[in-house]
Amino acid sequence: MTQNFVMATELPKAKIMERVDLTSDLMIMKIKPETPLTFKPGQYCTVGFEGVERPYSIVSSPHEESLELFLELVPQGELTPKLWRANVGEVLSIRKSAKGVFTFDEKYPNQLMVATVTGIAPFISMIRNYLHRGLSSHIFYVLQGASYQDEFAYKEEMEKLSKEHENIIYIPTVSRPEEERNKSWQGEKGRVNVIVEKYLEKFPLDTKSTLVYACGHPGMIEDVKERFGGKGYKVKEEKFWRE
Repeated sequence: MTQNFVMATELPKAKIMERVDLTSDLMIMKIKPETPLTFKPGQYCTVGFEGVERPYSIVSSPHEESLELFLELVPQGELTPKLWRANVGEVLSIRKSAKGVFTFDEKYPNQLMVATVTGIAPFISMIRNYLHRGLSSHIFYVLQGASYQDEFAYKEEMEKLSKEHENIIYIPTVSRPEEERNKSWQGEKGRVNVIVEKYLEKFPLDTKSTLVYACGHPGMIEDVKERFGGKGYKVKEEKFWRE
């Protein structure tokens, strides 16, 4: 996703309305563009700060007032260290158009979504929008992997939705269950790209009615494609640029 450089003064602005520091290297940021951004759930926006731009998947649904982003700090990155110094009230630049084809495909009744940490972002957008539209004919199987239990930024929201809607199933899993930081973890254990096969057997999902989405770490995505692409499943992917 190489971006052509444009002077920040020529780009629309977006004000930082809220930031929540989940861990030392994970943050939820809500911004409000001066001109509303039109986008499809699953797409990304390109934001900039101090002369550097990068694309980030949008967490929020199009009907929400603010744009919500779930960001991971990359210490040697070009943009995220700058964003970690930004405060509420400061202004970012934002491209006029959202982009990306990693969007909801309604042709498949079964939606199997596999994510690592911040890779959950486009799935949250899709599900929020789906429920906002009052739809109910699809089943969402959302599997999210992380190293530590405090990295599941949307766990409470997804667990609440799974209790309220029978067609939403959320399964978080930690890959380092033996570490002190996960001592209170009572859920699934193992890498998400490995346990997904276990749940594919539990909820037998045929290839014709199931679309597999994979978003996040490139290694996870390649493994999911290898595991399921060869079995006849269509796999839709979104690899994150971590800077």
